[in-house]
Amino acid sequence: MYEQGVLLFSSCLERNVPHMFQLWSDIFNSPHLEDEERLRVLVMRAAQELANGISYSGHMYAMTRAGRHLTPAGDLQETFGGMEQVKFMKRIAEMSDLTQVIRTLPRIKKHLLNPDNMRCAVNTTPQKLSDTATQLESFIRDVAVNRKQRKPVRANILERPLDPLDESGPSRKLICEQNFQPCQMKTFFQMPFPVNFVSEIIRTVPFAHEDYASLSVLARMMTAKYLHGEIREKGGAYGGGARMGGGGLFTFYSYRDPNSVQTLSAFRKSVDWAKSGPFTQQDIDEAKLSIFSAVDAPVAPADKGSGRFLSGTTDEMKQSHRERLFAVSHKNLVDVAERYLSAGQRTCGVSILGPENETIKKDPSWIVK
Repeated sequence: MYEQGVLLFSSCLERNVPHMFQLWSDIFNSPHLEDEERLRVLVMRAAQELANGISYSGHMYAMTRAGRHLTPAGDLQETFGGMEQVKFMKRIAEMSDLTQVIRTLPRIKKHLLNPDNMRCAVNTTPQKLSDTATQLESFIRDVAVNRKQRKPVRANILERPLDPLDESGPSRKLICEQNFQPCQMKTFFQMPFPVNFVSEIIRTVPFAHEDYASLSVLARMMTAKYLHGEIREKGGAYGGGARMGGGGLFTFYSYRDPNSVQTLSAFRKSVDWAKSGPFTQQDIDEAKLSIFSAVDAPVAPADKGSGRFLSGTTDEMKQSHRERLFAVSHKNLVDVAERYLSAGQRTCGVSILGPENETIKKDPSWIVK
């Protein structure tokens, strides 16, 4: 299950809270969506920034594409933040007449800025909490005019408490794709630059699963003890490695890589390396320390509570994750490599952005864009 939404946020000094909420009321109640010249400037800028970003962050686009068909949310992530979005913005930027786009914006606004679908979080000092909550309630009343006529709730939208242990607390609406079936797909994007951005992603388990910690440690260790040497030192890429994502995707990647299919071979050999278990307890401890430096990194005051609000990750869930990280053993690492990453056990997606590649063109298992 996943939550679909758009994140809107702002910050201000305490004395400016009323003015900030007034600005939000103006945005919700009376946005100016009919200025074609302003829209054209924004679209052109966005399209240019997306196109320029490929050469700097091509591995991120490759990862997003590789995960497209592995989870229910993957297709949306590709649509809104992947190569599909780059292509979409390019098409809009090349339109000579944006009238149809301008006509569509009010309909999007009516659906998007609907307070019935809104969840709010406020981060403030204890002394200002009551006053800020009052301002927030006033803002919600002000934007109530945007309410659409309620339609029957779709069967695949379920309301669940934000904290699984507190049924009476705030809730969020999650989309449940019960009939979703992950599928394997290999996609190649021919690009006008001389290096490759390569990614292979394997569907595994989500954050709350007991094996997530073992897969996280394994990813760090495979990066430091095998993939760095094969991809960067031997292969000549700027960098590469493996990472475990909160959405349950185990990701291999390389960036600015002179190789393509050879790097995919290195990814597969790293799994064989992990299954053979040639690492020491010191290697495992170093991987754990590397993870803990991120898990226990200081949280900025403005970000406190954001994990619970956005993804429902409670302090208890984080503590359970820490304890599982501590408990990861050599046997656990070999076991998860065998069960989740072996060729016969996995469902994976592959994506490469790079120059013309005759080997891939001749292989019918690849989709060439």
